[in-house]
Amino acid sequence: MQKSNKSIAGYHLLMILSSVDGEFAPAEGLKVQEYLAEEFPFKINLDNELDVIATLQPEQWKDHFEFHARCFFDDSIEQERTDFIKFAKSLIKADNEVTESEHHFYELLKNLWNHSNHSPKQS
Repeated sequence: MQKSNKSIAGYHLLMILSSVDGEFAPAEGLKVQEYLAEEFPFKINLDNELDVIATLQPEQWKDHFEFHARCFFDDSIEQERTDFIKFAKSLIKADNEVTESEHHFYELLKNLWNHSNHSPKQS
């Protein structure tokens, strides 16, 4: 897999986080749009990225997620990772329900980045 830049990697992470519960809720879609507007103030075509994500089988999500977490980590500073984790938390809480699978991937991200923060279940 080809290394992604921070913004593209973040998109992959958020799309997987929003899909691991088997439902892409409208509120989660709005959060992803918020991220895209912030990270890509210019028009960008993410069709290829979405195709890659859409063709993943659930058993491939974890490896893909970990790969893009490493890409994001490599291209970011600590504050960007902290901000992204907060945003990821708001994403998984957007539909007012945090499933076990969402919580698992959120915790996985925090662990990969050695980030200690309250989990969404504790908030």
